[in-house]
Amino acid sequence: MPDIRIRHSQGRFSLDVEFSLQSQWTVVFGPSGAGKSTLLRIIAGLTRPSSGAIRIGGKTLLDTTSGVFIPPGNRRVGFVTQQPALFPHLSARQNVAFGIRRLSREQRSQRVAQMLALFGAEGLADRSTPQLSGGERQRVALARALAPAPELLLLDEPLAGLDDASARDILSRLLSLDLRVLYVSHDLAETWHMPAEVVLLEAGRVTAVGPLQRVLASHREALLRQLSL
Repeated sequence: MPDIRIRHSQGRFSLDVEFSLQSQWTVVFGPSGAGKSTLLRIIAGLTRPSSGAIRIGGKTLLDTTSGVFIPPGNRRVGFVTQQPALFPHLSARQNVAFGIRRLSREQRSQRVAQMLALFGAEGLADRSTPQLSGGERQRVALARALAPAPELLLLDEPLAGLDDASARDILSRLLSLDLRVLYVSHDLAETWHMPAEVVLLEAGRVTAVGPLQRVLASHREALLRQLSL
């Protein structure tokens, strides 16, 4: 049985996907409007699908047949989007600490410091959100998403809009993690060298699944032809 089986209709758009997370990194690749962000919102529990089931690490997060729906805060799923939704009135340190209030003060402090350091953001701890650049906000958002130790990290084009140096640094830090990641992208250059499986999504349907470079080879060849014109 696939880990993720979703049927969802919204207006004229429909999403109909089935796939399993076969490797540590899975890239959901496809053009704008293919349903990639909707898929991640459903896995995160922010959107309820018309029908389906989601099982991560042996735990059922959703099963519409049996009425199972684990709330977003209990799914152990981290979620970072292109536009990090940090709390503007809190410092970077307070943002990262927000999701781990169950820990003691000392444990929270240690965890926050560890997560900020993981993304090279320890010097940002006392800055407020308006004082952070786009790349700095994304580093803090990633630190916040990982602070509760999720079993799955959902990344919805997290490097879009960042300068090349920041994007490369953040991606290298992400790739070093021992964590299952579902990464949404429509940027072939960004994903080409990732050690990942890919789910190719087009018009709400999975059209191919497999090793990234094999599945996306034809896309790369078409892009290279366009660049040579």
